[in-house]
Amino acid sequence: EYLQLTFDKSVFKISAILHPSTYLNKILLGSEQGSLQLWNVKSNKLLYTFPGWKVGVTALQQAPAVDVVAIGLMSGQVIIHNIKFNETLMKFRQDWGPITSISFRTDGHPVMAAGSPCGHIGLWDLEDKKLINQMRNAHSTAIAGLTFLHREPLLVTNGADNALRIWIFDGPTGEGRLLRFRMGHSAPLTSIRYYGQNGQQILSASQDGTLQSFSTVHEKFNKSLGHGLINKKRVKRKGLQNTMSVRLPPITKFAAEEARESDWDGIIACHQGKLSCSTWNYQKSTIGAYFLKPKEMKKDDITATAVDITSCGNFAVIGLSSGTVDVYNMQSGIHRGSFGKDQAHKGSVRDVAVDGLNQLTVTTGSEGLLKFWNFKNKILIHSVSLSSSPNIMLLHRDSGILGLALDDFSICVLDIETRKIVREFSGHQGQINDMAFSPDGRWLISAAMDCSIRTWDLPSGCLIDCFLLDSAPLNVSMSPTGDFLATSHVDHLGIYLWSNISLYSVVSLRPLPADYVPSVVMLPGTCQTQDVEESEETVEPSEEMIEYDSPEQLNEQLVTLSLLPESRWKNLLNLDVIKKKNKPKEPPKVPKSAPFFIPTIPGLVPRYAAPEQNNDPQQSKVVNLGVLAQKSDFCLKLEEGLVNNKYDTALNLLKESGPSGIETELRSLSPDCGGSVEVMQSFLKMIGMMLDRKRDFELAQAYLALFLKLHLKILPSEPVLLEEITNLSSQVEENWTHLQSLFNQSMCILNYLKSALL
Repeated sequence: EYLQLTFDKSVFKISAILHPSTYLNKILLGSEQGSLQLWNVKSNKLLYTFPGWKVGVTALQQAPAVDVVAIGLMSGQVIIHNIKFNETLMKFRQDWGPITSISFRTDGHPVMAAGSPCGHIGLWDLEDKKLINQMRNAHSTAIAGLTFLHREPLLVTNGADNALRIWIFDGPTGEGRLLRFRMGHSAPLTSIRYYGQNGQQILSASQDGTLQSFSTVHEKFNKSLGHGLINKKRVKRKGLQNTMSVRLPPITKFAAEEARESDWDGIIACHQGKLSCSTWNYQKSTIGAYFLKPKEMKKDDITATAVDITSCGNFAVIGLSSGTVDVYNMQSGIHRGSFGKDQAHKGSVRDVAVDGLNQLTVTTGSEGLLKFWNFKNKILIHSVSLSSSPNIMLLHRDSGILGLALDDFSICVLDIETRKIVREFSGHQGQINDMAFSPDGRWLISAAMDCSIRTWDLPSGCLIDCFLLDSAPLNVSMSPTGDFLATSHVDHLGIYLWSNISLYSVVSLRPLPADYVPSVVMLPGTCQTQDVEESEETVEPSEEMIEYDSPEQLNEQLVTLSLLPESRWKNLLNLDVIKKKNKPKEPPKVPKSAPFFIPTIPGLVPRYAAPEQNNDPQQSKVVNLGVLAQKSDFCLKLEEGLVNNKYDTALNLLKESGPSGIETELRSLSPDCGGSVEVMQSFLKMIGMMLDRKRDFELAQAYLALFLKLHLKILPSEPVLLEEITNLSSQVEENWTHLQSLFNQSMCILNYLKSALL
């Protein structure tokens, strides 16, 4: 900042600013008092003051001609003024209120567009000085800005209705038609949910009364399902322009299912303060044909409070504030029955859910009861009394897990098969607004008015993630593919997407400590520095979590296997078969190596020299027995083990050897092959040590099996070895009996789980 101009707001309060074309270092300021000032910002001098028209200036725009400026006033007038000679060239007037923005066409047509607070745009011919066209309801709110693209018949407009539209002027009469647009909701959101199984569409309902679909892939796939209309046919028949009187109130809750979307409506929604629920068609992008409500209702103040649609897309379940829960057919809109005799709950119905097989219906009421109903015959199966009144209920259909958020800010998780509470979570300091399950049902994500979003791990029953926001989250929805979490917030118009970091980096899912202080995450905005800081912070913890040294044995009571590959120990008993199969049929022939330069005999005619005959006598085949007489390192370590009772080094030598090396070492333990009875006894003690420590369990079994195969004839004749073998036998049998009982128990539980849930 190198210059600051201060003005007295009572005399000159700036309302518009413009840099006139070709006016170097100069700006034109418009005021709410009506006067204009031309300043040189380099020399900080006031060059000229225009007295104005005694009406506040709202817009300034440079005309295609040099020195000419369009000035929009509070009265709806547009003044085309030459600021070089202080001369007014022409005046226009609109009756729609103050001028909000002005723009000129630069593609050869002398046309000026002026915006208004009521969403209309006026098009003026500058040669004939007359209004040539009106673009009524270009936006549903005030025109915030409009700009003709340079040398193109395109007008870009935006308004407070959160829409950006491009109009093309290619008609014979000069009117503009809508070419393309991008739009969101013009009021804060009330509910969002992922639609479909590919995780690419998000349905969102807003306080502006519209239902829209947003794509997470590209904005060109966004679409609006429009406003809910009380009588769609009447509006079409009469051609009503202003549909405000026949529009439905905002959607408070909705449920969607794509199973039969091509056949009939697949979305059911309940509206604020309305008894009837509307159906919507996603493929046709419009409100459906039916309004579902009970025929006989004595009271007028009854409203629909909860909706759900079955996974087959055939039935809708609607809960009312009177405690009634009704079932309707989505294809015909016919009422198909009610749960309970008169009403399902004594209080207002808070939420309803249907399982994936249309067997169970779960309902909750404000009186604090959770009820399970048979979907087909509408009979009450079971009722659970909750510690507090439920606020939100969410069912994960694939796993049969039911999440309940209570009014005391706690969360209960139930299994709908056993109908028992399996998890309880507490930690939120405000009302829980929404919940979402991860696709695999392992995580439960909750959002509350304490501005926090928490992730609970259901198998461990712990809080594994928590962060604070600068605005309270109202809705959360997890993508069916698990890659994004969508959230909406208080007084925010957009949907925010959070990426699941566990999909592309190593994240520790350890429970957060009790004194964990969550960090505040700012919602995405235009500030770049904050984004960089956040990305650095998220990388640091993941690096610390990678470093983990696994101990060799988790517990002394646990049987632990070695980390050696199967090829080192699995085929020790079949080595003779493998050698027999791999025995070559004939010895390999060594090819004669040709020299790089073939030798020649000197002479007039070049001739190649004949290869020299190798007349060396054959090497001696007498074996040097002195080499075989040496004991191997393995035998020496076993002899040391007899003295100090330590066999780790001997075991490590065996681990480093291949299958053939192991067989050679074990074969050399017998007295016939250079070993001794003491070395064989030491080997058996080493196996006993391995079984005692319960480490390298499979190696001990493999080595012992090979030892018995090689030396079975020697063992009965030696009393020392026989005693060791007897002790080992009882030890192996005891270990295996314990393991077998654990295996049988696990197999029994698995078989029960597979058969009991069918």
